Amino acid sequence: MWRFMCCMCPGLQRSSLRRLLVLALLTLVILLRGALMAQPHAPVRAPEFPEGMQWLNTDRPLRLADLRGKVVLLDFWTYCCINCMHIIPELTAVEKKYAKELVVIGVHSAKFQNEGDVANIRQAILRYEIQHPVVNDRDFRIWRQYAVRAWPTLMVVRPDGYVLGHLSGESHQEVLERVIDELIAEARSQGTLNDTPLHFTLEKDTYASGALSFPGKVLAHAPSQRLFIADSNNNRIVIADLDGKVLDVAGSGTLGKTDGDFNVATFHHPQGLALDGNLLYVADTENHLLRRLDLQARTVTTIAGTGAQARSVNVPGTGTEVGLNSPWDLALIGTQLFIAMAGPHQVWVMNLETAYLEPYAGSGREDIIDAPRLQAAMAQPSGITTDGTLLYVADSETSAIRAVSLGINGTVQTIVGEGLFEFGDKDGIGKEQVRLQHPLGVIYHDNILYVADTYNHKIKKIGPATATATTYLGSGKPGRRDGREPEFYEPSGLSLAAGKLYIADTNNHAIRVVDLVTDEVSTLALRGLAAPIAVAGFSGTNFEADEVIKVAPQQVKAGAAGKIFINLHFPEGYHLNPRAPLHYSVSVSGEGVTIAEADRMGQAIAPPLPLAIPFQAAAGIHQATADIDMTFYYCREDDTGVCVIQSVRWQVPLHLDPDGNASEAVVSYKAEVPAVQKQL
Repeated sequence: MWRFMCCMCPGLQRSSLRRLLVLALLTLVILLRGALMAQPHAPVRAPEFPEGMQWLNTDRPLRLADLRGKVVLLDFWTYCCINCMHIIPELTAVEKKYAKELVVIGVHSAKFQNEGDVANIRQAILRYEIQHPVVNDRDFRIWRQYAVRAWPTLMVVRPDGYVLGHLSGESHQEVLERVIDELIAEARSQGTLNDTPLHFTLEKDTYASGALSFPGKVLAHAPSQRLFIADSNNNRIVIADLDGKVLDVAGSGTLGKTDGDFNVATFHHPQGLALDGNLLYVADTENHLLRRLDLQARTVTTIAGTGAQARSVNVPGTGTEVGLNSPWDLALIGTQLFIAMAGPHQVWVMNLETAYLEPYAGSGREDIIDAPRLQAAMAQPSGITTDGTLLYVADSETSAIRAVSLGINGTVQTIVGEGLFEFGDKDGIGKEQVRLQHPLGVIYHDNILYVADTYNHKIKKIGPATATATTYLGSGKPGRRDGREPEFYEPSGLSLAAGKLYIADTNNHAIRVVDLVTDEVSTLALRGLAAPIAVAGFSGTNFEADEVIKVAPQQVKAGAAGKIFINLHFPEGYHLNPRAPLHYSVSVSGEGVTIAEADRMGQAIAPPLPLAIPFQAAAGIHQATADIDMTFYYCREDDTGVCVIQSVRWQVPLHLDPDGNASEAVVSYKAEVPAVQKQL
């Protein structure tokens, strides 16, 4: 049965929404053996992309006329929308399955003003790890050409350039694959299929993950003097003291949902955090799980969720038997863990003693309706905090702050915010005056709500009793500046401890700290933290080199300490990327050569060259081989253009001889100008 899930339908009165949904269901197109509803009119040629559009994730504008013979899938999206986020894995799967025959193009038609800026879309592409070209449709030109009505909408274009039909909402991968299979078979039988793969220059080619990558949420805890950071795109949790000294890291950096020791556990873009003694609860957002970290035992355990996105709302359950849907933030009161569940537009609660989870506020309808808890409507709650009597929720899609009273007869009330399309940047008193723009973070302290007004790049103060909102910090423009006139870039998470406000400044890949006495802002220096090896492109025993270099046998003196020197040579005007870590690993086979455990693997950002790896040669005549695996990034010296990720393996035979003179072996690699730069 068809499911129509509308993230948001712009320009519609609420009274006509039900009628539109019914009409949309009746007009969905089916042209291929029952996959889509029949279209009564003649096929329509897909409108060409307008000239002069801004394109990302590609080094050139695209034209549908140049894609004849390909199945083309247009994804109409806006990067705030949780439903749009949910279909990204579906798109990734079909892109991988039909790499030769399919081209996916994202058409970004922005809901919020901030989302129309091409630089902000670029950040979203990186954050969501999108692998296909995206066009900035900020004026809704392409949207109108295709008569799109909701985010997300998938438009299928046949290999002959005609529109096949469209699907709105989520969970269409099975239908898409069936349709694509039949389109490919038809075009192949007619001899019109183009199955030559296309390659695009992606935004990630100029970006390398740093020590932090798009941190989403942060939790500061004064009694234990600890700071917890959801290092979301590095798929891990960073544990530091309040001054930035890193104490521990949970998560290998590999994307996954493995439990176990901190070193092997995996996450999928984690967000919200809540602390209970030495137990840290984590909203593992894109795994649709809740995880518990034992900070003393250094273990990770899944406590709720099946690992698959729940497709229905209002279905309670126990522990790992119940499906969750994008848990985004957490708040703990006693043994009750409250969850801002962005996917179904609800707040849920988990009883930590019984492991039972159920909806706590919100009917599942995406809207802004005040009412008794389970009859109210919310819209993508993404931040949650409490004063012990009320829950305060950053209801991002209505640009609102909501209050949920605790207890059996609790209600949902709106402090500021008026609707799905009522947003802006306006201080004042009351709903009619105050405007926010997609807030993602909120923290309560001394009768004040500090709000991460994310798309306004500000921190605001809101008095919950008076509905008074004032700008506290931020210029309203994206930037990175400390001091008393600071700038932020889509801040998403807030926490407060020991007189300081900690801010997850997401697009700046940083934690900012505000002294609440002086209002001075500084950037926290995290000491002892580097990008995880897995995220940086190096995976130890699973290492796959772009190039294997077999070095001539090296004669070294037996019975002595030695070093292997690694030299990297770059073309004129190029250097190691100063923001990305170089990673290496060394293994030895044969006899007579020993490398200390601490020297077998390492990472450093733009280290001095040559890099030296010490070893000890045993006495006597021996033969051994050192395999040196290295991943590094290099770019233009002005850090513009495409950065190159290069993986190299050197195989170095070492011949030990008591009469040998050398105590060192030297290997090198000569990098080339990237092919894409040669074409410019």
